[in-house]
Amino acid sequence: MARGAALLTMMATHVLPAFEQDPATTGWSATWIGTAFSGRSAALFAVLAGISLTLGRIPAVRNRLGLALRAGVIAAVGLTLGLVQVSVAVILVQYAVLFWCALPVLGLRRQTVGLLAAAWLLLSPVAAYLIRPSLLAADPQLRLGHNPVWTDVAAPDRLLADLAVTGYYPVLQWFGYLLVGLWIGRADLTHAVTQAGLVAGGLAAAIVAKATAWAFLVPLGGINAILATEQARVWPLRAMLEANLTGVEQTGTWWWLTTAAPHAGTTLDLVHTSGTSAAAVGGFLLLARIGPLSRSGLLAPLAGAGAMTLTLYTVHVWALSEPALTPVSLTREALLAMHVAAALAIGLFIRSNGRRGPLEAAGHAAYRLGLAGRRTTARR
Repeated sequence: MARGAALLTMMATHVLPAFEQDPATTGWSATWIGTAFSGRSAALFAVLAGISLTLGRIPAVRNRLGLALRAGVIAAVGLTLGLVQVSVAVILVQYAVLFWCALPVLGLRRQTVGLLAAAWLLLSPVAAYLIRPSLLAADPQLRLGHNPVWTDVAAPDRLLADLAVTGYYPVLQWFGYLLVGLWIGRADLTHAVTQAGLVAGGLAAAIVAKATAWAFLVPLGGINAILATEQARVWPLRAMLEANLTGVEQTGTWWWLTTAAPHAGTTLDLVHTSGTSAAAVGGFLLLARIGPLSRSGLLAPLAGAGAMTLTLYTVHVWALSEPALTPVSLTREALLAMHVAAALAIGLFIRSNGRRGPLEAAGHAAYRLGLAGRRTTARR
């Protein structure tokens, strides 16, 4: 259900605008979609990726080869999906890289993972802030400026720099989400106390992060330093700090590191969105405990969509690129309703028939292939 919610809210950020012109000031302001979902839906996907590595009959630590092969399937889908002409930042290749990066830490104890996650959330944004300018100053810039595609593999230095630091979803910082997910997944998620703790602790972390960012920016004057940078001449920074900071070069002042703006990649942004993700997971676990609600089947469509997010995400992005499926006469709200209804219906149909989505089936086959290879090696 949490993964289904992440999918649907990400659809909303793809279809509905994050910014709108403010008639009163002739400037730009954040929409409710940008304020409510931007950054949080993608982060929830990444946290759930970490949680997924702790689940299942065959722990990922016992089948690293299978996990690597499944990630390869996701990367292949992402590189192919990058070929479509659509104004969506496709996350799949970075998602696959996160799985590959997780291979060395799968065997760590929960306490160790928790400490590593805390250190990663704290230090990786500083590292990115220091590294990014040199990558962008290279000639040519080590940035793609588009979704990764197959031809980008021919320039591995630029591709890796984009995936790790300069791209839409920088793995250097986003690996912190996967570590948070691993830490959450190692807890006893069947206990109501744990579930309530995720909600309370997640909300507390999210609120404290935003409050801390406000204190840095407003009373301490950080917003004035940011608005004095060259970027303020190009971008509507006040609106972007509320809805989406993607595309803005965070250079010129260290005060950038004190924001909690969506997609800022700062410590406070990572802590805030990790908190909202933990609260969402705990909330859905508590929701699933309500017997009448679970037995009524009202939650089944959301769970069905969440069980095949790779397929549904891919079809959603592809459909947005097809003019025949996005007629001009259709409002954005109607288009979103159509995509959401289709995702829920398809997910429910596939799940009720005991099947996997086609791309999920391919990923599962790759995972089983890795397990078979491991067993063959063990016998030898």
